[in-house]
Amino acid sequence: MESEIKVVELFAGVGGFRLGLEGWHGKSASSGYTEDLPTRYKVVWSNQWEPSTKTQHASRVYESRFGPSGHSNLDISQVEVSEIPDHDMLVGGFPCQDYSVATTLKNSKGLIGKKGVLWWNIHKILSEKVLKPKYLLLENVDRLLISPSGQRGRDFAIILQSLNDLGYAVEWRVINAADYGMPQRRKRVFILAYHHATRIYDSLREANPSDWILNEGTLAQAFPVAAEAGSSPTGFVLDGDIVSISENFNREGISGDFQNSGIMLKGRITTIKTKHNYKGCCTILKDLILDGELAPEFYIASDALERWAYLKGPKREMRTNAQGFEYPYSEGGMVFPDPLDRPSRTIITGEGGQSPSRFKHVIQTPKGYRRLLPVELERLNMFPDDHTLLPGISDAKRAFFMGNALVVGVVEKIGLALQGRIHDSSLLMSPTASTESHAG
Repeated sequence: MESEIKVVELFAGVGGFRLGLEGWHGKSASSGYTEDLPTRYKVVWSNQWEPSTKTQHASRVYESRFGPSGHSNLDISQVEVSEIPDHDMLVGGFPCQDYSVATTLKNSKGLIGKKGVLWWNIHKILSEKVLKPKYLLLENVDRLLISPSGQRGRDFAIILQSLNDLGYAVEWRVINAADYGMPQRRKRVFILAYHHATRIYDSLREANPSDWILNEGTLAQAFPVAAEAGSSPTGFVLDGDIVSISENFNREGISGDFQNSGIMLKGRITTIKTKHNYKGCCTILKDLILDGELAPEFYIASDALERWAYLKGPKREMRTNAQGFEYPYSEGGMVFPDPLDRPSRTIITGEGGQSPSRFKHVIQTPKGYRRLLPVELERLNMFPDDHTLLPGISDAKRAFFMGNALVVGVVEKIGLALQGRIHDSSLLMSPTASTESHAG
């Protein structure tokens, strides 16, 4: 029997990464959970903690679906790294925050990041683990590549350089799930890192950078791309330590240095603007909609339609702020109702509830206009039906979960591509290999 790939899942939510890597009862999200997923991944430890809330709803769902064994519902910043088991792969969707570095720690290997920034919890695990994870798979909103506004790309540069310091090479890609036939237009950046003691790191070191990004890399195998017309690779070296990058990277830069695809190896960046290259089938919103009798609260009363239409429509008007000053306000219109013959718009955390909203989905059915059901939102993220259905979990909370979640099929495809590369290269390294010094 082939070796398991042991996984630690951080910021686990209701288990999107786990479903993508392990499947659900061994079944694949891409098949609608009808076909087997040939997986070697095994989540051995997970953590989910929602700050500023007494009831840990997401953790309850996670435990109810995957069991309490190896699951932590503690603030990750309070968890000792020694309590986290050794693992081959660390995964998680960490929040997009201000990653600026405050200062160095005297007589320490570490750095102080801005308090509460969850990236530094990942950094701490990677720093303190003697047997470091060989692979990282991380997810974030695509604006990470251009934030903050005053130093475009600084936050991503800090992350890349800190991974470089820890001995990892990185490839990244902004992936819109709908571009590859999935049911939601959800665009996220996926960051895949390889420890220097793995053969994938060696393969990346020996490859032509552009060939890796466009053809040979794990992300290119999972999600084929081509270079955008007129786009050519650009390269630069991350200059200085992460404190220096925090203070100086692209200061007052109008545009960012990081395109939607790229690699980092020993601090050298190669990046290129790519477009999807997919010719397969596509799932549209209509494919996932339930028929039959539904709860009346999901239907929109005729006297409320005008308010919904106003909020979603274009506006050019004068408004008054809290101090009583008038100002001109304008915004573009949104399609209303949502078209059923296309993949869905991105789900947001405020999707639930009956109050009219610019951003909630509304569809037109033979029985009238209505909001999307929680199970339909789950389907748009390729979760199993009623994955978040539990006593005491409201429909609005279930919608919130899906606004925070990822499209499971994206993780599944990356996981299969990485697993195939690990297997082909016999990459599960010995414990001694992980402690080798990182060659500069």
